[in-house]
Amino acid sequence: MKATEQLHHMGQSLWLDNITRGLLTSGTLERYIRELSITGLTSNPSIFDHAIRDTAFYDEAIRGKMHGAEASEQLFFELALEDLTKAADLFRPIHDASNGLDGWVSLEVSPLLADDPAKTLEAAKKLWAAAGRPNLFIKIPGTPEGVSAIEDAIFAGIPVNVTLLFSRDQYLKAASAFMRGVERRIEAHLNPAVHSVASIFISRWDKAVAGKAPDGLKNSLGIAVAKQAYKAYRELLISPRWRQLAAKSACAQRLLWASTSTKDPKAPDTLYISALAAPNTVNTMPEATLLAFADHGQVANPLPVDGGDCEIVLDRFARGGIDPGKLAEQLQREGAEDFVKSWNDLLQCIESKAHAVRAGAGG
Repeated sequence: MKATEQLHHMGQSLWLDNITRGLLTSGTLERYIRELSITGLTSNPSIFDHAIRDTAFYDEAIRGKMHGAEASEQLFFELALEDLTKAADLFRPIHDASNGLDGWVSLEVSPLLADDPAKTLEAAKKLWAAAGRPNLFIKIPGTPEGVSAIEDAIFAGIPVNVTLLFSRDQYLKAASAFMRGVERRIEAHLNPAVHSVASIFISRWDKAVAGKAPDGLKNSLGIAVAKQAYKAYRELLISPRWRQLAAKSACAQRLLWASTSTKDPKAPDTLYISALAAPNTVNTMPEATLLAFADHGQVANPLPVDGGDCEIVLDRFARGGIDPGKLAEQLQREGAEDFVKSWNDLLQCIESKAHAVRAGAGG
């Protein structure tokens, strides 16, 4: 049995952190579903940037759409929705069989709207309606400004992938926003069954403290943060507040591990996949990480529900001069800035590609 299948049987969903038109047209994504237990996928601007920049898969679509799309952003969303709706259709049987628990794909709102919750909500509604698929998450950052947009989107019945979370505290704020949205739906006599995931980024922690970790704790900070968040997640699921919502048919917001590729070339390429095995969670991984884990990954014991040694590890980092709370805020801030940069790079890439396609057509 492949390691990917072992994780699946443990109860962890394996999602692919990648989407390209080539994956769809070549049948590769179907093969990953069939052979590697992939049950969903995530996307981001950088993934689409590389796909559009480095391949010719989108040239024909750009040629056909560039007259109708007045802006690069509009053209991007048209291209992205074409890919993601096709992927959503591939995962639809999984989605239906799991009663909406699994089989999801994700599309991000423009990060340029991150500081404006009202505009973020408006964009989320438009993208959700344009997709027309029940198994498409709208990604909204779990920043202080994004929390109210998350609550309002859930209240509006829009499934949300909360992105850019880096700590237990940030996760709990996102989870509370999700539950407030569900509670408002119950008060309004609306169906409370709106799905969501909360995505905690892992490997960026260890990249941020490279060369500064206490002895024996290299590449362990991200895992300690994950253990702490997992403990909070499990405690929340048995809390009176959540039990009241579950009794009224609300769907639990699942914890998702993101940024799970190993950044340290000297560390195992499957480090974060093995370490983050846990039932009732999601692990979304880049294609190279997925293939590496399928080839030589080992399934470790599941994460301890009590957090294990996470507090000891975090305390040792704190005594070494690294404040996990402040670093979490810094990583979220930098992550938001990176999203904006990736977004601008993507739009510039589409504009350049459109010009090149237009020039080729004119020639």
